[in-house]
Amino acid sequence: MAKKLICSFCGKEIEPGRGIMFVKNTGEIYYFCSSKCYKYMIELRKDKRKVKWVRKRMKISSKER
Repeated sequence: MAKKLICSFCGKEIEPGRGIMFVKNTGEIYYFCSSKCYKYMIELRKDKRKVKWVRKRMKISSKER
């Protein structure tokens, strides 16, 4: 049984045979569940803590507000 991967941007589980794998020149491997996650992280360079639809958002401390 293939292991389920987790999206590097939103934290959603990716079923085997689905999603996008992106490898940087440094050797870092990123897995994405959709092209939306890929575009937000790689092309648009958005911070996942500030995107509302991301499950993986961390609580922003009161100092940053």
